[in-house]
Amino acid sequence: MRILGIDPGLRTTGFGLIDTRGDAMRYVASGVIRSGEGQLPERLGRLHQGIIELVKEYRPTVAVCEIVFVNVNPKSTLLLGQARGAAIGAMVSTGLPVHEYTALQIKQAVVGYGRATKEQVQEMVKRILTLPGLPSTDAADALACAICHNHGGPVIGSLGRRLRAGRVLG
Repeated sequence: MRILGIDPGLRTTGFGLIDTRGDAMRYVASGVIRSGEGQLPERLGRLHQGIIELVKEYRPTVAVCEIVFVNVNPKSTLLLGQARGAAIGAMVSTGLPVHEYTALQIKQAVVGYGRATKEQVQEMVKRILTLPGLPSTDAADALACAICHNHGGPVIGSLGRRLRAGRVLG
């Protein structure tokens, strides 16, 4: 299975691809898509097109996107949500199944601690994928999304949805 992880952002969206076979993971590629300057619709269009090009080039079988929570600044939250929507729309338009996880779920799956720092995520991604150096923070977050999915992501996502809905696990 080839997993595409996306860490959405309006200015910079991180992406990471890994190949998996069971618990074994192999790094494929990572980087960022920059939306550049200009009006919001054009920037969202560049993000959308960039993800479509990634899917065409690397042919992932599944995609993972981080769920955005409300920030202190409501305007920033809305803009980030639009970038996330453009990213998910691009992945869905290519026929990819898309899974979603919170930052807390991703950090828990990768670092073992849901409130890990960006530096801790970078270091664990480097170690898990045996990379020669640290990926950028955006790329590391995207690779962490992909790793989370491989580490039982569907179960993690299901538990998170049940907990948010207030259902008792048992």
